[in-house]
Amino acid sequence: MTLLSLESISKRYGEVQALESVSLSVRPGSRTAVVGPSGSGKSTLLRIIAGFEFPDRGRVSCDGTLLAEGPAGMPAHKRGIGIVSQDGALFPHLSVAENIAFGFERRIPDRAERVAGLLDMVELDGAMATRRPHQLSGGQQQRVALARALGRQPRLMLLDEPFSALDTGLRETMRKAVARVLQNAGITAILVTHDQGEALSFADQLAVLREGKLIQAGPPQVLYRQPRDRETALFLGDAILLPADVSGGFADCALGRVAVDGDHTGRGEIMLRPDQITITANDSAPEAGARVVDVQFGGAVSTVAIALPDASLPPISIRTSGIMLPVPGDTVQLGIAGRAHVLA
Repeated sequence: MTLLSLESISKRYGEVQALESVSLSVRPGSRTAVVGPSGSGKSTLLRIIAGFEFPDRGRVSCDGTLLAEGPAGMPAHKRGIGIVSQDGALFPHLSVAENIAFGFERRIPDRAERVAGLLDMVELDGAMATRRPHQLSGGQQQRVALARALGRQPRLMLLDEPFSALDTGLRETMRKAVARVLQNAGITAILVTHDQGEALSFADQLAVLREGKLIQAGPPQVLYRQPRDRETALFLGDAILLPADVSGGFADCALGRVAVDGDHTGRGEIMLRPDQITITANDSAPEAGARVVDVQFGGAVSTVAIALPDASLPPISIRTSGIMLPVPGDTVQLGIAGRAHVLA
């Protein structure tokens, strides 16, 4: 079942092709994250869904209702879609309660009760209702903005980089809180973000845009472990890319013989994520092992740079426990968990 359907969406601004034939489906109650480098078309796609822009070609439908077909369509205020932006866009001259109630129908009898319920839903103390936005922290302001958007009882929530202005610790807390609120309310959400880690942890569907095109969409774990191409592999996180000869479900590469996914045959390139590689001391034949060239202690997770026996390849970086770290000059053996992915 599909709540939101985007069919062959294209949008051009002068000589710039912002979006080109983008098609994407979003299931009811799901959380989709749209990621991509600057200029990939993320914000344009969100604005077209919201109704602030209209596509040159293509269709947008939500819950069976046609929202846009080419440059004609339903205006934003009639779409029943909630939006939370990066700065929250709260009205500074209004109280928290007045900001939350701004989207309500006028003269509703249970106004105060609805505001209180929304404050509770976003896990804010009811005593904050009389405060002004400048009296709140960044995280509290974002919760108020979310409560205001929820007050309109949207069928779809759009989140336009809502956590990017927050510091790292608060960003993670807010991401978890927003995901929890949306899940409890049963509201479908689309998050646009430049933070790959944020997208991977927030969403159950990930969509990667590049140069206005949808490169790949699917479950975050699938895209992370099986990216369509090397650009997507590197965009979604650290990756070890190695040339290899592939046949019979295995690849011969600088790490030895490695199991791979798929049924590829021939010369190609394989990808491993750093967390797939383990390090052990090489006491039996130190002259034949890989050599540690740099160690960066990072607490629970540290980074070790290792030069492979094939001197023509650059060192690879591996994340490992900060306990019992090797030191530069040590020779080590490398183990591999799972399968390598063969890039197209």
